[in-house]
Amino acid sequence: MESKIIIAETERLILRRYKKEDIQDLFEYLSDEEVVKYEPYKPQTFDETKANLEWRIGTDEMIAVELKNSHKMIGNVYMGKRDFEALEMGYVFNRSYWGYGYAAESCKALITRAFSDGIHRIYAECAPDNERSWRLLETLGFQREAYFRKNVYFWRDEAEQAIWKDTYVYAKLNDNA
Repeated sequence: MESKIIIAETERLILRRYKKEDIQDLFEYLSDEEVVKYEPYKPQTFDETKANLEWRIGTDEMIAVELKNSHKMIGNVYMGKRDFEALEMGYVFNRSYWGYGYAAESCKALITRAFSDGIHRIYAECAPDNERSWRLLETLGFQREAYFRKNVYFWRDEAEQAIWKDTYVYAKLNDNA
């Protein structure tokens, strides 16, 4: 059973499917306002996190990132299937583990695996003011392909008006395809 839930391993990380025991670690970062600042959801309550974990357990698109040395789950990478042999990538990590290269290490392993499985293109979207995110994408070899102005909103203001946001789109092509 254990071998089926592991997707990849790196020097420091285990990339795997979610399991019920991840609830506390998941809540730790999904309830952090700074962590979810650019996500299309607000900080989550424990009950919301429990429901979210059930969804994560049931999908193969959300990949938990666990530290090998402590077995603490510190974040996730999203690899969503899209048309034309493409994946959409995203990542969210516990703020206590920012700046140690865990996001780059996990994304690099998953990108390598996806390209070896025949994926043609991986893309990611992020807010222009989320510099940590787009700098990571550039470090991973992604190129900025688009800057969409006021193309999406997640929230409305007190007058029920949409709060529009800009989006950068980055992509990396499979050089071996």
